[in-house]
Amino acid sequence: MSFQLGQDVLDTGTLFQQTVLGPINFTFPASSRQRVAEYRQIVERALQSGQTYYGINTGFGYLADVRIETHKLAQLQENLIRSHACGVGAYADQDVVRSLLFLRAHTFSLGHSGVSLPCLETILDFLKHDILPLVPSQGSVGASGDLAPLAHLALGLIGEGRVTFQGQVMPAQEALRKANVAPHKLGPKEGLSLINGTHYMSVLAALAVEQAKILFQSADIIAALSLDAVRGTVAAFDARIHEIRPHPGQLASAARLRFLFSEPDPIVESHQDCGRVQDPYSFRCIPQVHGASHDTLSFVERTVNIELNSVTDNPLCFLDGQMLSGGNFHGQPLALGLDFLAIAAAEIGSISERRIEKLTNPQMSGLPAFLTRESGLNSGYMIPHVVAASLVSENKVLAHPASVDSIPTSADKEDHVSMGPIAGMKVRRILDNLNHILAIELLSACQGIDLLKPLSPNPKLKRIYDAVRVISPAMDIDRSLHDEILALSSWLRRGSLLDLINKP
Repeated sequence: MSFQLGQDVLDTGTLFQQTVLGPINFTFPASSRQRVAEYRQIVERALQSGQTYYGINTGFGYLADVRIETHKLAQLQENLIRSHACGVGAYADQDVVRSLLFLRAHTFSLGHSGVSLPCLETILDFLKHDILPLVPSQGSVGASGDLAPLAHLALGLIGEGRVTFQGQVMPAQEALRKANVAPHKLGPKEGLSLINGTHYMSVLAALAVEQAKILFQSADIIAALSLDAVRGTVAAFDARIHEIRPHPGQLASAARLRFLFSEPDPIVESHQDCGRVQDPYSFRCIPQVHGASHDTLSFVERTVNIELNSVTDNPLCFLDGQMLSGGNFHGQPLALGLDFLAIAAAEIGSISERRIEKLTNPQMSGLPAFLTRESGLNSGYMIPHVVAASLVSENKVLAHPASVDSIPTSADKEDHVSMGPIAGMKVRRILDNLNHILAIELLSACQGIDLLKPLSPNPKLKRIYDAVRVISPAMDIDRSLHDEILALSSWLRRGSLLDLINKP
C-alpha cells in the first residue's frame, strides 16, 4: 500500500512497515505540493515585509532579539545547522534514520512549517536512494526540538557530514554525486525547520511501540507454554473472573490464554486430580499483570499516533498569513509516555523471570533441578536463569523515569525540558532486554515439556514447541546456549511466534 504524504494519517504501524519491514513506498500528491507552496509563500511575504520574525531574520533561542541583515540570511540558516550538529554517542540505527526522513517528509507536507518544495523534494530523494545521514544518538534534551540529532540529519541534506549509501559510509557530497542528487540550498527559515520538532523522540517512540506490541503478545503465548510445563491450572483464566474486572488488556490476555488451551491438552489432563489449589502469582495473575502492560501500550500508542501527525517546529505558519511562535517542540507528552512504556515492558520481563525461576526450581515445578536430568554433572538452565535475572535487574534501573529530570539550557531561556530522547533510548534498551528474557523463558518452557514426555501439550502449543526445536534442539547434556538464545530472540523480534499462532 502506498502512503500519500500530506493526505494519509500516519501511525506507528505504517511508519514501521514503510521504513523497517520494506522499501519506502509513498506518493506526493499534487494537492499536498500545492499546500506546501501556499505555506511557503507566507514565509516569503513575511521576509518581504521588512518586519522582524523569529527564525527568519533573527538569531535563535536566547539570541532571538538579534536582528540579522538580509544579505546574511542564507549564512544564518547554514550556521544554525553546522553549529547544532555536535551530537555524540553511537550512531542511530539505519531504521531510525530512515524513519526520521520519512516523518520529516510527512510533517513538512502538512504545510505549517513553511519549507519550500525543493527542501521537501531533497528529503524524498534521500528516501528514494536510501541515503542515510549518520546521526549520533546522544545530545537532545527533548525541547526546542531534537536539535542535535536533527541537525546531523539536515547536514546531509545540504551535502555535508557523512552518510551511509549502498552499504558504505562516505562523505555526503560523494553519495549525492553518485546518486545524482543535488544538495539543498537553504532558504529563509528552512534551517530552523529542519532541526526543530520532536521527530527523533517520535521515531524512537513509534518503533518502540511496534516492538512492544510483538513482545507483549508473545509474552502471553510463552507464559501459556510455561504454565503447561509446570503443570499449572487454567482455572484462573475463566472468563467469569475477568468479566467482573473488565480492564481491556486483562480481558484480552485472559482470552488469549483460554484460546491457547481451547483444545484437549494431555499435560493438563494428566494432573486434573493433583490437589494443587493455586499457582504462584507469576502464573495465576498473568492476565492481570500482562494486561496492565497491554493497556499502557495502548495509551502510549494513541499518544505517539497524535504526535506523528502533528507539526512540532517553531515558528508555525497559518493561512491567515500569521506566523506564531509557541512550544509544540516540547516533548513532554512523548517523554511521559515513553517512561510509562518502559515501566510496562520492565514488568513483563520481571514476571517472566519469576516463571523461569519456577521452571528451574524443582520444589515448585516437580521437574529435575535446572531442567536437566543429571543435575550436578550438568548445570542445565541454571545460568540462563541468571542471565534473565541480570537483564531484569538492569531493566529496573533503566525504568527510572527520564521525564522527571530537567536541566536549563540556552542561557535559561529553555528552562524546562522533557528528556524525551533519553526516555526513548532507555525503553528501546529495555525492550531488547525483554526480548532476551522471553527467549530464555521460551527455551526453558520447551525444556520442561521435554522432561514431561511421553506427555505432550495441545496442538497449538505443540506447534510452538516444534518451531523452537528447529532453532534449538533439546539439551540432554550441557552446551553453550548463547547462539540459540540470540537466534530465538531474533525469531521473536520478527513476530514469528505471533505468525505461527495466527496462521490457520
